[in-house]
Amino acid sequence: MRSLTYLACVLIVMGLAFWAYRENYRTQTAMGEMSQLQREIAGLREDLGVLRAEWAYLNRPERLRELVNLNFDRLQLIPQESGQVIDLGNIDYPKPPAPPEPDEEGANVAPEE
Repeated sequence: MRSLTYLACVLIVMGLAFWAYRENYRTQTAMGEMSQLQREIAGLREDLGVLRAEWAYLNRPERLRELVNLNFDRLQLIPQESGQVIDLGNIDYPKPPAPPEPDEEGANVAPEE
């Protein structure tokens, strides 16, 4: 009976060792993938910084003013003034269509035009 208990303990220890071995390699693989993703994210952040710098360079007020002056004949862009901006509450939007009126049986009838 004692040898059966020893055999069971040895098999359990071997099973746990095999499980730990597999988990170790899974963890190393996951850590490798994570470091690869972090390198990719760092590269994309660097690219984003370059794109933001290019955008800021292209949107310089002097450059845009020069482009407006060069293309004035085609675009006819003029500087915006404070009187050109209005509040959204002052805009007259079209009224929504009236809902259909129910007839005697209770069914909705479309309004006649």
